[in-house]
Amino acid sequence: MTCLFMIILGGDFLSRICPLFSSSSGNCTYIGTQQGGILVDAGASFKGICEALLRAGGSIDEITAVFITHEHDDHIEGLKTLLNKTNIALFASETTLETLRGFDKIPAKTKLFSMDDNKIEIGGIIVERFATSHDCDGSSGYSFVLPDKKRVAVCTDSGIVTDSMRKSLKGNDLVLLESNHDIEMLKRGPYPPHLKMRILSDKGHLSNNACACELNALVSTGTTRVILGHLSQHNNTPMLAKATAEAALMVNGAQNGRDYILSVARPQNNGVTVI
Repeated sequence: MTCLFMIILGGDFLSRICPLFSSSSGNCTYIGTQQGGILVDAGASFKGICEALLRAGGSIDEITAVFITHEHDDHIEGLKTLLNKTNIALFASETTLETLRGFDKIPAKTKLFSMDDNKIEIGGIIVERFATSHDCDGSSGYSFVLPDKKRVAVCTDSGIVTDSMRKSLKGNDLVLLESNHDIEMLKRGPYPPHLKMRILSDKGHLSNNACACELNALVSTGTTRVILGHLSQHNNTPMLAKATAEAALMVNGAQNGRDYILSVARPQNNGVTVI
């Protein structure tokens, strides 16, 4: 089994977070506690999600809910099969739920819950949605308060970080934040001009530089674990993303491994085993 990293948020409860898939090709994140588990997005096949959960020390049987950030294919590829084959509840913004209905992605039996301005609790995890800036209406990030009171946020697919997003990210113990592209690689790369402009826009994706600019505020307000996610496989490298983030944090004297722990999610096989 290929393992990238292991993150344990301790206490009376054992909590785990694992990006099962994380790239422009597919995204699905697992958050597990002793009381069960949830997923953020389902951007891989049902079989792939089940296998990745097993590598992460979890099981599809423990998953009680999936929280969808938005309706793009790399976040919902396996959603309909996941909902068909399980009793997992579906949470998203009302706008995203309406779009998924229109795409015929929601089986009739599915339990649906709108996540606009309300907090919910499921399996001992308190969840709150925040709006992101992407090129689809109702796109979302999520923050989680786990049974051991540790706080986690998952935020990808946003061209900028707004003040309301910063408020939701602030004070989390762990943040999974998009570091999608290196600007110069994107400009020189093979994408057509209209796609480059989309990615670089305020409703596109966070660059390494934009992500790095947010990290000092996060680390200075209590974040000790950072996962860089949703890296483009054409316009970025893990080394570039990590180096850009570390350089930004070093400006204020913060060092990786001393003041925080930073990891870069691979596209897949981010297997975690906790014993």
